[in-house]
Amino acid sequence: MEHYNMNLTLKVWRQKNTDAQGHFETYPVSGISSEMSFLEMFDVLNERLINEGKEPIAFDHDCREGICGACSMHINGRAHGPWAGTTTCQLHMRAFKDGDTVTVEPWRAGSFPVVKDLTVDRGAFDRIIAAGGYVSVNTGNAQDANNILVAKDKADAAFAAAACIGCGACVAACKNSSAMLFVSAKVSQLALLPQGHPEKKTRALNMIAQMDSEGFGSCTNTGACEAECPKEISLTNIARLNREYIVAGFSYEK
Repeated sequence: MEHYNMNLTLKVWRQKNTDAQGHFETYPVSGISSEMSFLEMFDVLNERLINEGKEPIAFDHDCREGICGACSMHINGRAHGPWAGTTTCQLHMRAFKDGDTVTVEPWRAGSFPVVKDLTVDRGAFDRIIAAGGYVSVNTGNAQDANNILVAKDKADAAFAAAACIGCGACVAACKNSSAMLFVSAKVSQLALLPQGHPEKKTRALNMIAQMDSEGFGSCTNTGACEAECPKEISLTNIARLNREYIVAGFSYEK
């Protein structure tokens, strides 16, 4: 692939803290390699700002391998940018053209308050997981691998749901800031396996109750969450979550 350099104009959301009034600031960047990742480009910009005695732009990152979910940026109106099935850290600058203006914002959701600049507090996801996204098991020696049989289709579906990295792109993409895709993936990965069955009813009820208490909106059924999910989590998980919730509700009514 041909390597080239480009000059860009960045419009970046700056916000001192949660209570401060935010605003966009414009930064020209030059000599950006087409093979840089989007976060490497931000590293270059921040190094320049520090050398100029200015405040660097705060943004989340960790593994930079597309598996931690930390690199949450809204780029030109799309969660994680223009490439499908890609996290921000795996987005490369060849996705843009020389002379482009690129607008970068934090996730826009009341349940994800801005901490600073492009960094948001996604602690609501942690509290949803704590409400029921686990299984209780006896400790001790590991059981034989074939002790609990799992059908391949169930195992594959559970594995696909477990691919969710909790980045919050589904919330950022939804016009109602719904967390249904995230919650459904976490419920599905356990509900599909025998190990998750003892707590499946309380899990669905408690996690949805926590999701509602955090202020996430209802599902819009537009599919924007699946379209922007970097791990391409399927909407079928939301259908499964609805079934789990309805069955659990009927069981508790009895």
